[in-house]
Amino acid sequence: MSAREVKIPEGLDSARLPRHVAIIMDGNGRWARQRGFLDRTRGHRAGVDAVRAATRTAAELGIHALTLYAFSEENWSRPKSEISVLMSLLKRFLKDEIPELSDNNIRLVTSGRLHRLPDEVLKQMDDTMRATASNTGLILNLALSYGGRAEIVDAAKAIIRKAIRGEIAPEVLTEEMFARHLYQPDLPDPDLIIRTSGERRVSNFLIWEGAYSEYYFSEVLWPDFNREVFLEALFDYQNRDRRFGGIS
Repeated sequence: MSAREVKIPEGLDSARLPRHVAIIMDGNGRWARQRGFLDRTRGHRAGVDAVRAATRTAAELGIHALTLYAFSEENWSRPKSEISVLMSLLKRFLKDEIPELSDNNIRLVTSGRLHRLPDEVLKQMDDTMRATASNTGLILNLALSYGGRAEIVDAAKAIIRKAIRGEIAPEVLTEEMFARHLYQPDLPDPDLIIRTSGERRVSNFLIWEGAYSEYYFSEVLWPDFNREVFLEALFDYQNRDRRFGGIS
């Protein structure tokens, strides 16, 4: 089925779907260990299928944006061999998924300190973003070399540079103006943030944007994340009473 054909499962209210879903993809290493693999990267390889499943589901439901926490700033401290595999998987994913993204009208964007990524990954990323730039359906935002605190610091630096050049007066700085200097200012704040593997931490993810997000914690390890688990999170979300500090 093409993602252009929005099909809402029975019982799910299409009018109350989150516009923006973000996912902390956690549990690849534990998935590998549970299956007796000594190499953690087996979990990373299996996790690619879960990325594809989440993206397809979001596109099919007509969700506006999906942000996936693919590689954090802290992940650079992992063994070089593991980082090398992750970068290789990322490059291959970016290349191999171009037909899938195009067929399903999905546009790729990215967030993070991208300059830290290998040149060959950056080149493929640029190629994939150009190939999908005219797509008008789901926006797939890959958070790469990303940290929530780093994003806030980078936004502050950009504003300070503008203030030094006389383009911004400090006294007129607002939350809205600050948000315009984040990595993807055109994306709405995430309505729902999902974390897999049973962990219940924010892990430096979308600290500014997630101030009023609903959180859903799943015991499922990321490689086992599928359409059914995604739908469970959406059903749970629709049972929430979102007050944003006000009264129902």
